[in-house]
Amino acid sequence: MSFRSMSFRSPTFCSMSFRGALALLIVGLSVVACSAPEPASPPNVLFIAVDDLRPQIASYGKDFMHTPNIDRLAGRGVLFERSYVMVPTCGASRASLMSGVRPSPSRFVNYLAWAERDAPGAVTLNSQFKHNGYTTISLGKVFHHPEDNVAGWSEPPWRSKLDDYKDAAVQEAARAEHLRKFPEHTGVRRMAYEAGDADDEEYRDGETASRAIGYLKDFSADSEQPFFLAVGFHKPHLPFLSPQKYWDLYDIEDIDIPDNYGPPEGAPEVALHNSGELRNYAGIPQEGPVDRETARKLIHGYYASVSFIDAQIGRLLDSLDEQGLAENTIIVLWGDHGWQLGEHGMWNKHSCFETSMHAPLIIAAPQAKGVKPGTRVSALTEFIDIYPTLTELAGIPAPEHLEGTSAVPLMVDPSAPWKDYAVGRYRSGDTIRSDRHRYSEYADEEGDVHARMLYDHEVDPDENVNVSEEAEKGLDVSELTAELNQRKGRDD
Repeated sequence: MSFRSMSFRSPTFCSMSFRGALALLIVGLSVVACSAPEPASPPNVLFIAVDDLRPQIASYGKDFMHTPNIDRLAGRGVLFERSYVMVPTCGASRASLMSGVRPSPSRFVNYLAWAERDAPGAVTLNSQFKHNGYTTISLGKVFHHPEDNVAGWSEPPWRSKLDDYKDAAVQEAARAEHLRKFPEHTGVRRMAYEAGDADDEEYRDGETASRAIGYLKDFSADSEQPFFLAVGFHKPHLPFLSPQKYWDLYDIEDIDIPDNYGPPEGAPEVALHNSGELRNYAGIPQEGPVDRETARKLIHGYYASVSFIDAQIGRLLDSLDEQGLAENTIIVLWGDHGWQLGEHGMWNKHSCFETSMHAPLIIAAPQAKGVKPGTRVSALTEFIDIYPTLTELAGIPAPEHLEGTSAVPLMVDPSAPWKDYAVGRYRSGDTIRSDRHRYSEYADEEGDVHARMLYDHEVDPDENVNVSEEAEKGLDVSELTAELNQRKGRDD
């Protein structure tokens, strides 16, 4: 059915057998209860979006990272080890997630995508909760455009207007030096990183966390109506700006460029990019590789920004506990896409590589029956699964247009049967992740495929050698092509 359909379906697998179960009860037979049933009272939702957050988190295996609060959340809930975005750029990724609709060559194409324009008629996640009696609040960056689906919020979306740069003199000097070297680069911004002498609340994300805490206090005093509180943090998006104390968590001497600081062997040119987003900042050359010293500072800044955001998430978790809201609040933490930190010679996202497509997802649902804290799910999940998962956990209807699948069964039993593939796309590339492989193909405007990539994660987890043309690797690429064509989004 088209995503423009406005009809609804039941949110749970178990509810499809409700009439049959009722009949069995009438004749005196016992009925096994469904897992994760509708809660007795509607649960609240704390919906945390983090821009450009790749799984650079201790609980995702990066033990050297200082992320105690995200790790604490993982201990409370379910961590999805292999969760994949639909499009590795912010506006498109968010629009797809919030609408529950897959991207296509003409839908959710780039960072400027709007959910309400690309998928008109699709009831967005925030709107669905509002329609079902929730107070819906948007703080920080949730949709890329604050005006997108504004009717789905109970009040106008809010964003901080603070300037995160704290040393104007140093920044302007760096910009002037850049213009001396590259006089044609008149639109250059300030530096791509800064360790600031300032408190958390003097930054946009610190102010966003404080504002969210204020709402949590208000909600605790008026608990009759459930809330859907969306909190969108900007960091670790460029530029990497955070207080000095978060930089001090990491020793620059322990940081180096990745081993694969260059394009994969055999990768087609269309799969690579020039890291254009990073090239906008002072001190970054307009072409060619970023020098090792600068690259290490960038990586350091990214790590510090992740820890800064981790601290803000900790403030939210503490407030939930203090206000007595934690036991009846679903918490969702997601990064809108991955990020290259020099892998494949690239920075930013904007590719069909694992580094761009893989992003963290953690869901804590303390009120859901059968969901154990600290659960880890290794099955392949897609970000369009988030919408139906939340409606099921909250016990509200799910719009029929949703193209994802509720992951509640996985939250209850990580070994439950599940999908075998995660599919996404970027620009002319469509990509599919299986348990072992990532396969991508690139097509021209007529739809004819002119380039392919295949990586075997069993022997090449960093995707360094494209084996799409090597039949002796034992995989019939046509199998993945067929699965990709069956599952990818299409233009209407």
